[in-house]
This record gives sequence, C-alpha cells and structure tokens, in this order.
Amino acid sequence: MGILRIMMLPKIQLLAVLAFGVAMLLIENQIQKLDESRAKLERTIARHEVAEVEQRHSEYGGGRELPPIVENDDTVIIYNRVPKTASTSFTNIAYDLCGKNRFHVLHINTTKNNPVMSLQDQVRFVRNVTSWREMKPGFYHGHVAYLDFSKYGVKRKPLYINVVRDPIERLVSYYYFLRFGDDYRPGLRRRKQGDKKTFDECVSSGGSDCAPEKLWLQIPFFCGHHSECWNAGSRWALEQAKYNLVNEYLLVGVTEELEDFIMILEAALPRFFKGATDLYRSGKKSHLRKTTEKKPPTKETIAKLQQSNIWKIENEFYEFALEQFQFVRAHAVREKDGELFVLAQSFFYEKIYPKVN
Repeated sequence: MGILRIMMLPKIQLLAVLAFGVAMLLIENQIQKLDESRAKLERTIARHEVAEVEQRHSEYGGGRELPPIVENDDTVIIYNRVPKTASTSFTNIAYDLCGKNRFHVLHINTTKNNPVMSLQDQVRFVRNVTSWREMKPGFYHGHVAYLDFSKYGVKRKPLYINVVRDPIERLVSYYYFLRFGDDYRPGLRRRKQGDKKTFDECVSSGGSDCAPEKLWLQIPFFCGHHSECWNAGSRWALEQAKYNLVNEYLLVGVTEELEDFIMILEAALPRFFKGATDLYRSGKKSHLRKTTEKKPPTKETIAKLQQSNIWKIENEFYEFALEQFQFVRAHAVREKDGELFVLAQSFFYEKIYPKVN
C-alpha cells in the first residue's frame, strides 16, 4: 500500500497543477473582461465630458455655433512652387477660395524669375511675412527656393507646402512650354517661340535646352539658398533637400496625384482649403493650364537621359518624396468603391480634469 501511495503521488500533483492552470486562465479572462469594461466606461465618461464642454460653449455663444474662422489667425503658408508641376492649377484654387475662406493670397514675383534671393531680400521677405499683419492669414506662392526662417530669429515659422513631378516629365513639359506656351495665356509670346525642334531631336543632337543639367531643379528648390544646392549632381544637396522635405514641409504632393494632395490639405487645413476638393473636381480653372504641342519622348530618349548621374539623383529625390506622400496618404484617407474618403478623427481625450460641477 505504501508503494502504491508513492506511485500515485505524481498523478495527484499533475492534476493539481492542471487545476491551478485552468483556474489562472479563468482569472485572467475575468481580469481582461474587467479591463475592457473599465476602458469602455472611461471612453463613455470622456465623451460625456467633451459633450458637456461643447454644450457650455454653445450656451455661452447664445445657442449659436462657434464661428468657423478665427479672426486673429496669423497662419502663413508658403508654396515655393516648382515650375511645371501643376502649380498654376493648384494656385488657382487658392485664389478661388480666398474670398470665401477669408485669407490673403500673394504672388512672390522675383526679377527674371530668379529663385535665389539676395541676402538683403531674404531679410526683407522674412520681415514682410512675419510682420505684415494686414495680410494674415496669408498664402504666399512663387518660384523661390526654400528659405529657413529660423535663421533670422523668427519664433513662429510659416507652413511650407509643395508639389514635385517625375523629373523627365517635368523637363519635357517645360521644354514645350517655352516654345508653345499653354492654354492659360495663349497669346503670350514665349522665350523659345518659333523653335520647332522636338524634345527627341534636342536630346539626339545634344542641345542645351534638354541637357541633363536642366533636370537639376526640384532638389535646389527644396535645398535652399546654399551655394551647394545649385551644384548640379551634388549629393549633399540631395540629402539637404530630403531633410527639409521631412522636417520643414507640412506636406509635399506629386503632380500625378494632385487631387489626393488637395484632399489631404483640405482635411489638415480647412481654414484655408475648405471646399478645395470639390472645386478641383468641378471647377474650370483647376484644369485650365496645359502645355500645348507637347510630344511624349521616345524610350530611346528617356534611356539616354537616365544614364545621367544628375537624373539618378533627381529621380532619387522624387522617389523619396513620392514614398513620403504615399505614407501620409495611407494614414489620412481610405478607398471605398473606387472613391477616396478622408478618415475621421481617430483620437479623443480622456480623464479631463478638473471635473465640471
């Protein structure tokens, strides 16, 4: 009998361990349910508290909704637009909305369209933008290189936005624009008007208007006013442009997905862009400017340009900007039945103190 008791002892211990394990699982399950109930209760309380705050605001305003526009808003947006990236199409939307949404639009026009400002003009421009109260809130646009406002001791910097385009597509568009203009101002005589040479013929003959150096434009616009920014093929300029895009720009879109860019801007900055998406979809101005007589380059022409180190670096920047934009878009909109929809607010506040009596 004593031997039998000894042999059965491990079985009893095993059953005890199993029973203990089952008990722990049941307890953990109950704890998880309690946590979920507590979280649900906290969310309900938080929503109730927010509703109370909104109710007090409504009562304070005499039962009326709060005004959608803050009168003392001093926000400034700078769109240092790159040529031939659909910048006019986008800017026209700002002009159409400024009266309704009550903000100012100012075109930065530099002598001979020089994107680099003199040092004294940089100081003047920074002072204008920061101290010109009558023009706030303001939307500034122009073909100027990025300018770091913090360099001049400014505490509140403007919001930068921009749009980039496939480098070869942009150059082809600009090449034909200089010769044939566009449908925005068809009567205006362009600098290369009368030159009938196609882009393919220009590349084949090694012309200066289609040289790889002409691809070097988007990186300098984002890099800024450093001398190295304008050194064609500079990898330092590429890295500086990437840094500025990520750290200094609120949003950078791509020409190929301009509607998505506008939709995200409207969601992020309704103070300026409320109604922009519908205007882009239905308005005439937003689709107005198109380069005329543009002929797509052949595969041979594209392959020849892609052999250039300048193209490789410019394209690397474009791919970097595209990837960043698509990352932002993936967290801002969703597609349903072929249509894009802006996501609703996905955060809320809990445990608001002190409590309201």
